[in-house]
Amino acid sequence: MFNLLQIGDTINHAIQQTAAANTGKTISFFDLIYMGGWIMIPLGIMLLLTVYVFAERYIAIRHASKIDDNFMNIVRDHIVSGNVTAARSFAKNTNNPVARIIDKGIQRIGKPIDAIENSMDNVGQLEMYNLEKNMGVLTVISRAAPIFGFVGTLMGLMQLFSQINEAGGEINLAVISQGIYTKLITSITGLVIGLIAFLCFNYLHAQKTRTANKMEASAADFLDVLQEPTK
Repeated sequence: MFNLLQIGDTINHAIQQTAAANTGKTISFFDLIYMGGWIMIPLGIMLLLTVYVFAERYIAIRHASKIDDNFMNIVRDHIVSGNVTAARSFAKNTNNPVARIIDKGIQRIGKPIDAIENSMDNVGQLEMYNLEKNMGVLTVISRAAPIFGFVGTLMGLMQLFSQINEAGGEINLAVISQGIYTKLITSITGLVIGLIAFLCFNYLHAQKTRTANKMEASAADFLDVLQEPTK
């Protein structure tokens, strides 16, 4: 019972010391980063990579999803009228994944429908691969960043126990505060960066799926056009 009371008094004294030490004292953002130690460097690199990959893929996917609403109507009119050359020229001059898939289908006109569909599927898979490029980096960061933060936590604990041991087992907030800051900052930073990377990946994945649906719908429309009677 006496030991519990002594521990309680020690904790209460430590809290009072912390409150007195922090009165009127503001810690800047850069001070927090510095207190996190060298582990903040790889975490910072991961954050920059997350922002870069997200911005680059967002622009690429957004560009790929843009297609003229009349694109398929124009292709249909050319094919139905028997002007295959004009249809291919129009599709070839349109810089878009959907147009490249349709262009491949136009090149295979005259062959069995299954062969045309397979050729278009191959181009579609290549286009999907291009859209997914570098998105795996976000997956890696979403998993690695919290681990790096946890490593920083362990380093902070090691530093904390080492300093307490050097102080002869006495609780001195001035000595152990650096280890506490390191432990908290790296953990929170790693979790936040991992969460950001996770959200970015899922947003891009949803946009990529939406673009893939457009490509599949356009390919299906094209196959339907091939089975329409020509004028």
